[in-house]
Amino acid sequence: MNHDPFAWGRPLNETYGEYNYNIANASSVTSHRNPKMATQQPIVTGSSVLAIKFKDGVIMAADNLASYGSLARFDNVERLLQVGKDTIVGCSGDISDFQKIERLLDDLEIEDGYDIENYELKANHIHEYLSRVFYNRRSKMDPLWNSCLVGGFDADSGEPFLKYVDLLGVTYGADSLATGFGSHLAIPLLRKKLDSDDAVKNLTEEEGIKLISECMKVLYYRDARSLDKYSLAIIKKDDVKLIKGLRCEDMSWRFASGIRGYGN
Repeated sequence: MNHDPFAWGRPLNETYGEYNYNIANASSVTSHRNPKMATQQPIVTGSSVLAIKFKDGVIMAADNLASYGSLARFDNVERLLQVGKDTIVGCSGDISDFQKIERLLDDLEIEDGYDIENYELKANHIHEYLSRVFYNRRSKMDPLWNSCLVGGFDADSGEPFLKYVDLLGVTYGADSLATGFGSHLAIPLLRKKLDSDDAVKNLTEEEGIKLISECMKVLYYRDARSLDKYSLAIIKKDDVKLIKGLRCEDMSWRFASGIRGYGN
């Protein structure tokens, strides 16, 4: 081992030969001799996905922005995907990896349609499948750089289903969930309204839509990677409405003047 303080930790050239600097630059040097490089970080990304349960099902929303770093590059990206009759998958994170997930779910639907007669994929099946996919890719050190919310209905109990899964294969469920910056800004607002099981059972569709819309507005105010244009999914039994092109309404920036360090 080389104990020179300027090259500490590097094997001795006399023992192991010259260091191949092409390995360190394998992502930029195209050659069959270089090792395969996995994605090191997301490039084009989507921000928050929000979802809540209400008395008849699940409501989910995601804005339409895909950012190239800090550049608001694409403003028409749909990040809510319908799978089967009554399941919605919402993804934040890398857009290209989301497209990979979309192809995997499409193949899953086709395969199950051939293999099992009159079979319907439910939300718990989709979530279980995605958790295995994410964990498998994480174990190969080539993760899908996404966090997903899966909303729909449980195949066994028939109750509204809402769960989270991320690039590490971590999963959990709750009455209100969010990814990205929404987990910091929107979750407190959602939990304030949905503070008990009774609150969820008494929440109407109109109240749920209003709650989600207010949170999307807060995200647009405070998250630099969000947009005021978003899509909304309302999931009921055998009935999914995917409403596109919605806008945050009644926006006002007057509050900014009262924030310390901002405005006057």
